Amino acid sequence: MASIAIITGATGGLGQEFVREMLKENIDEIWAVARNEEKLGRLKEQFGDKLRTVKCDLSKADDLAELNDLINAEKPDIRLLINNAGIGDMGVSSEFSAEKISKTVDLNCKAVCLLCNYTIPFMSKGARILNISSASSFQPVPYINLYAASKVFVRSYTRSLNVELKRKGIICTAVCPGWIDTDMLNKEYKGKPVKFPGLVSPNRVAVQALRDSSKGKDMSVCTLFVKYEHFLSKILPQKVLMKIWMYGIRDYV
Repeated sequence: MASIAIITGATGGLGQEFVREMLKENIDEIWAVARNEEKLGRLKEQFGDKLRTVKCDLSKADDLAELNDLINAEKPDIRLLINNAGIGDMGVSSEFSAEKISKTVDLNCKAVCLLCNYTIPFMSKGARILNISSASSFQPVPYINLYAASKVFVRSYTRSLNVELKRKGIICTAVCPGWIDTDMLNKEYKGKPVKFPGLVSPNRVAVQALRDSSKGKDMSVCTLFVKYEHFLSKILPQKVLMKIWMYGIRDYV
């Protein structure tokens, strides 16, 4: 039985770094899951034969069902699931289309739960699940509130699942980074360059997340800056935190 790691959103900045780090692990195969076939092809060329590309749009029910069928057909020994795929936009929430709202919730929340349920039956003691949440899950965040709220869901779901799976020896870790220097960030908003305090490289987040999960932690918070944000979220009223956030984005809204 082949031992595998499954990484969603594998062609993006953080996803690629997880692939890079997993190549150092003692597993037979890495399933790189993403929707863009061309990018998957380039990823395969970059990382070699240990990588298996799986084209799948996780916001689509049919694609998710096909991925589930593949897992059930091959019955692999899943040592690691990294739910990294996600989307988010900055803007006025009332202006978001119904399609955008549905896709965000489907990808950021629904797909995470389904993939956990698809893979857990093929996991044994020592297996790990990393679900990518965000520092934006620490507090309400106006103007990225749909994204932030979806990450609150991921953090709560993951930490609860970790308790449920302890008797099986499976570790679930909610990864809560701050701003990561990837293509997902909009470097401009309404023609103005955006400043991202505490910006960090995707590799640093991936390395920290894997280290924390291996230690059995149910949360991974990368950098002292983000740990300080987490601390503030525990001691300050949320209305105060939202005022601080609004002051920080005053040039963009």
